[in-house]
Amino acid sequence: MSLTTEKAVVRREAGKPSIIELPGVRDMDEAVRVLERERPAITAELTSAGSVLVRGLPVQDAAAFGRVRDVLLPQPAAYKEKATPRTDFGGGVFSSTDLPAIQPIRLHNENSYTLDFPGTLLFCCVVAPDKGGATTVGDMREVLELVPEDLRRRFEEHGWLLVRNYSALAGLPWQTSFATESPAEVEAYCAENVIGCEWLDEETLRTRQRRSAIVTHPGTGERVWFNHAAFWSRWSLDEDVRDVLLETYGEEGLPFETFVGDGTPLTREEADALNDAYSRATRRETYQVGDLLMVDNILNAHGREAFEGDRKILVAMGDPVPLADCAPTAPPATGASQGGTVR
Repeated sequence: MSLTTEKAVVRREAGKPSIIELPGVRDMDEAVRVLERERPAITAELTSAGSVLVRGLPVQDAAAFGRVRDVLLPQPAAYKEKATPRTDFGGGVFSSTDLPAIQPIRLHNENSYTLDFPGTLLFCCVVAPDKGGATTVGDMREVLELVPEDLRRRFEEHGWLLVRNYSALAGLPWQTSFATESPAEVEAYCAENVIGCEWLDEETLRTRQRRSAIVTHPGTGERVWFNHAAFWSRWSLDEDVRDVLLETYGEEGLPFETFVGDGTPLTREEADALNDAYSRATRRETYQVGDLLMVDNILNAHGREAFEGDRKILVAMGDPVPLADCAPTAPPATGASQGGTVR
């Protein structure tokens, strides 16, 4: 299905994000003018579909991306409690996650574990890979309906629990995640943001934080599945990777581990059911140079396919949203609720 509005052409196809084509844009000055004109249509499609790919603009570097970011995402959002490596290009422009090309990244909502998070993400392709490498998206309204009812009910009541162990060898060191060299500043941040923290030795930090697994979009009023419970479950790891991490760090030392919010571990079958829901909701579109992908970070999760060849995707985050504005079904806490046990 396609819809034309002046010069913009909106295409909606099964298995893909919505695509808005802006043909005939000759340079960045014209690109800015066209985006200013079409921003209401882009925003409307984003609010309805949860993600929209804008195609046809000559965006080829970080400076050009910064110009379109200022039009589409004028209110920046901070990147907190970093969990994956990124390159910082300055001015609120980052690379997408710097992980090996062979490694796909599962669908997730950015910063679902923080007390405020980006409401909108903006991706831009400046180097398209030879094969694969799409930024996948998935509708979290759909995923909420696909999660088995008994599991959904438990997460709704108790939320989800994240336990992190910070390391330079697996995951990120605490100095990178919290952007400080001061343990006192880490402790103050954790106290302010409802995170339990303990120092296992002078350099080894473990944190615990319980968050709501289901939230309500503050603009549309729709309930969505919003968490990293499956993303960071041990059962979502490749078996060989999981075995090496457990052998190296032990049962309590995994870089990331997730639980139902009462402290109950996820079973392999439960993690598989969640990942199946994400898989069924996944949409993708092969990148072309200059493509912009806007994602409503509450309505849609995003991920990445494995790829071959060079790939350079720029990212900006904006429209910060407090968790408190999203009708969380479980309040933030520093650990498990109702007597659960965390390994």
